[in-house]
Amino acid sequence: MSDSTHHGDDPGVHPQRKATWGVAASATLHCLTGCAIGEVLGMVIATALGWHDLPSILLAVVLAFVFGYALTLRGLFRAGLKWRAALRLALAADTLSILVMEIVDNGVMVIIPGAMDAGLASLLFWGALAFSLLVAFLVTVPINKWIIGRGRGHAVIHAYHH
Repeated sequence: MSDSTHHGDDPGVHPQRKATWGVAASATLHCLTGCAIGEVLGMVIATALGWHDLPSILLAVVLAFVFGYALTLRGLFRAGLKWRAALRLALAADTLSILVMEIVDNGVMVIIPGAMDAGLASLLFWGALAFSLLVAFLVTVPINKWIIGRGRGHAVIHAYHH
């Protein structure tokens, strides 16, 4: 696309996007994909290493942010943005969504009895992790709808993905 379609490399330009439930769900699913990759990888690594709850959660959260941002950056790089502009857009678009997902997801994992201590071969571990990601998705969709409706979050990067 041309620079006029992309509004240049200025991450301060916020393309307007209608905040429908479908748009919010799509944006949330995009964030959830990166979060889930990082969360699962972090929990698998930490569980395999026998780590306790806090280091397990910290690793999962860090990896969720890394993979969440990486998926957004990939699309922005494909759209021709340079590193600095793409990073600013990714941070603006995804930070709140990933943060909410991680708080909810890890909070659910902690409150399910035995989930954090269950082994990788345990149905409890995988069931709790899948349930926690579902709850995080359901909580984050209305937040993303609100954010998109204000020209923020994924509304900021939507023009770069199409």
